[in-house]
Amino acid sequence: MSTPSSDPPRSDRTRPTVQASERASELRRSQTTPEMILWKRLRSRRLADLKFRRQHPLGPFIADFYCHEAGLVVELDSAAHDGRRNRDERRDEWMCERGIETLRVRAADVNTNLDGVLLLIRDRAIVRITAIEAKKHEKKT
Repeated sequence: MSTPSSDPPRSDRTRPTVQASERASELRRSQTTPEMILWKRLRSRRLADLKFRRQHPLGPFIADFYCHEAGLVVELDSAAHDGRRNRDERRDEWMCERGIETLRVRAADVNTNLDGVLLLIRDRAIVRITAIEAKKHEKKT
């Protein structure tokens, strides 16, 4: 797994709206307990040397956690997501159209099975990075 020295410039397809950037800043100041627990284990490349950002704006949406290298969004679903299925589906579709996968994790699982959640995130990120690198290699040959 290679780590680029700097992230590529953000394309217009994922450039955040002003509203999303402002809201992301607010959300970073008011994290839920499961978000705090997971962030403590994801931050500073603590999980498999993967760089995650929290409450990261992507277009009109805000990802709970985002790994640019893997093109992976991790969303913690809690009671706040009840009744928001259509919105979540639109968001996931928007991400998918831009080559970003959304991995949904139940907030309760962070509380009861943190190691399992971390393994799931790590494994999915590694699969995504491997696929991205294989595509880059194919383009070169």
